[in-house]
Amino acid sequence: MTAKEYGIFLPIGNGGWMLSSTAPHPEATYAWNRRAAVHAERVGLDFVMSMAKWRGFGGSTDHWGRSLESMTMMAALAEATSRVRIWATLHANVHNPAVAAKMVATLQDISGGRAGLNIVNGSYAGEFEQFGEWDPDLCHADRYRMTELWTEAVTRLWTEDSVTLRTPYFDLVDCASRPRPAVRPTLINAGRSEDARRFQARYADGAFLAADSLDEMRELSADVHRRARAAGRVCRTYSMLTVVQDETDELAAAKVRAWGAGLDREALALMRSTWGIPAEQARAWAEGADGEAAFQTPYVAGSARTITDHIEYIVREADLDGLMLIFPEYDRDLLLFGETVLPELRSRDAAAAG
Repeated sequence: MTAKEYGIFLPIGNGGWMLSSTAPHPEATYAWNRRAAVHAERVGLDFVMSMAKWRGFGGSTDHWGRSLESMTMMAALAEATSRVRIWATLHANVHNPAVAAKMVATLQDISGGRAGLNIVNGSYAGEFEQFGEWDPDLCHADRYRMTELWTEAVTRLWTEDSVTLRTPYFDLVDCASRPRPAVRPTLINAGRSEDARRFQARYADGAFLAADSLDEMRELSADVHRRARAAGRVCRTYSMLTVVQDETDELAAAKVRAWGAGLDREALALMRSTWGIPAEQARAWAEGADGEAAFQTPYVAGSARTITDHIEYIVREADLDGLMLIFPEYDRDLLLFGETVLPELRSRDAAAAG
């Protein structure tokens, strides 16, 4: 395992991670995602991960209106690759744990032990109301309690002959799941709340964190590391970063401006409203947002040297174990990153670890 880990967030939904009509627009097709995964393996990245998305946000770009199913796609990508780790996403509030346990065990078999499961519990009600899988009576803490029991059920089914477990959310009665994975799949969770960090430290091998500042990211990462150590475990921490690379900082900045000019304000407003912001307030915010709101994550724009320096700095200063990277231009910039940035990052990481 490398000192620091770098992977990509696959463009499983149309538009990828840019809310813009002027940005590159990957389609929600297996061909797009296969190319990205094969590129990631070729350049030496550590993992590829896909989200699970059930409803998009409309707008002029129909953002994420079309998306593939994560587990199915990742099983195919496991066949298309041989080294890079394959991390799929399942919603604990959608999939019965017995079904999930067998799906992930199958992915582990297909991938030769490279499988990972990103466990999420649903935060956008509209995604799940459409097919009757949203319980409005469950508060945030309840959803995490459900997810803890769900994770316990899945992991027990990977190791025990029979599992009986009665919970307020699901029941297993003399439940068996074979074949078992020879090696437990990697478990991932994304979130920064108190409930999320408690869950990550107890159950996850990796935690994806978001923060409003570098100082906050450092505090969150340290907290997850500290909680995991107290439980006798290791949980690695990651964050997300969009990479806009060109020959010079000026050319990269021009891309940011051009893509920001096409900000899809309608889709942005709907996305915000699904977070629980009142619709009128979300629309007002979207109308007043600048072009940088087209980026759904923090981003770095510049030459290879600028990007290398920035990544090294934030990973070191925030006490992160790695980053999940997003490329608006997967076919071009992922390969460029692999040629001009990743080797230098590896060299610097090795020097720091040594």
